[in-house]
Amino acid sequence: MGAFSRVIETESEKETEALGEQLASCLAPGDILALHGELGAGKTCLVRGIARGLGVDEGSVASPSFTLINEYEGRLPLVHLDGYRLDSAEAFEELGLEDYFEGEGVLVIEWAEKVPDLPEERIDIAIQWLDENRRDFRISARGPVAERLQAAGLILAPV
Repeated sequence: MGAFSRVIETESEKETEALGEQLASCLAPGDILALHGELGAGKTCLVRGIARGLGVDEGSVASPSFTLINEYEGRLPLVHLDGYRLDSAEAFEELGLEDYFEGEGVLVIEWAEKVPDLPEERIDIAIQWLDENRRDFRISARGPVAERLQAAGLILAPV
C-alpha cells in the first residue's frame, strides 16, 4: 500500500488540539506517529489533543525534552518520546528506545528525524509555521492506519 497524505491548516492552538483529538479517534494499539517541525511549531500542542482524545488528562502533557520519554494512561497508553536530544543512532539503541516500537499503546515521537530506523507503517506529520497562529500539518500514513485515517477524512487516497 502506498502512502496517503493531506495538508490540514489550523488557525489556533485550540484547532491544533482538536486536530490531535480527531487523530486520536482513529488510533489503535501499536500505532506510531512521527512528528517533524521546527522548535515551537506546535508538536506538543498536537500531542495534548491526541492525549485528550485517548482519555489522558491533557493538562499533564508536557514536552519530554528533558526526560526524553513521558508515559500516560488513557483509553490506550500514550508514550510521548522526544528525539531532540538524541545525538546519534547509537544513543537511541543504548537507551533501548526501539522497544517502544512494539508497544501496546500509541507512540508519538517529536523530532522523529533524529530517530533511526522508524517502522515503515506509521503516521508522519510535518508541521510548518505559516504565521504566529496558523500551521500547516502535512499528514501522511502507510499501513493499516492509513485506511483508518482515510475513512475519517484526515488523509486522501493517492492520486
